Amino acid sequence: MEYKRVTLFAGHYGSGKTNIAVNYAIRLKKEGKPVVIADLDIVNPYFRTKDSEEELKAAGISLISSEYAGSNVDLPSLPQAMYTVTDNRDEYAVLDIGGDDRGAYALGRYAPSILKENNYEMLMVVNMYRPLTRDAASVLEVMKEIEAACSMRFTAIVNNSNLGEETTAADVTASFPYADEISERTGLPLKMTTVKESLYNDLLGKTDNILPLRLQKKIN
Repeated sequence: MEYKRVTLFAGHYGSGKTNIAVNYAIRLKKEGKPVVIADLDIVNPYFRTKDSEEELKAAGISLISSEYAGSNVDLPSLPQAMYTVTDNRDEYAVLDIGGDDRGAYALGRYAPSILKENNYEMLMVVNMYRPLTRDAASVLEVMKEIEAACSMRFTAIVNNSNLGEETTAADVTASFPYADEISERTGLPLKMTTVKESLYNDLLGKTDNILPLRLQKKIN
């Protein structure tokens, strides 16, 4: 799988982008790359990249997030350290973007630098089993809203169609036509299909570029 220096994960609320971002960062680190992960999600306080702080630290991955992440205070603020994502080009940066267009506004201030460097990919995370992204037309609407909010265009699709712990291999394979239609209608490639670790062997050979996921645990 080819990696850009900056990888941004965005999508609809509940698409699973935070969990993917954490797993993707760990994969990069295992391949010997210096990695930093940044949480730009200042909208949804439920699942945070910070919930995986100990796991990321153990893997040697730097985490940048709001000082209020994981607390009872939910302020729309980002730390100054976030600029190291664009300023330090010696590290691979993984960015978890807030849900929908509202969450993507936070990316706007960093977009010019990312676009200027032109060594990034912006991945649209889709899940066929979420109520508001059940079909390609609905996904395209969400994509347009996010792109307008952050002044950046998506470069590829990530199929994360799942039903949580209840997901079966059949549920994942049933989503292949859905992901293919989104790819065809947008003209964007399917970067990868993500599945929980226990399904990885069952799905090997059925689609390209499978990323096995260790599901993130919510810290209360």
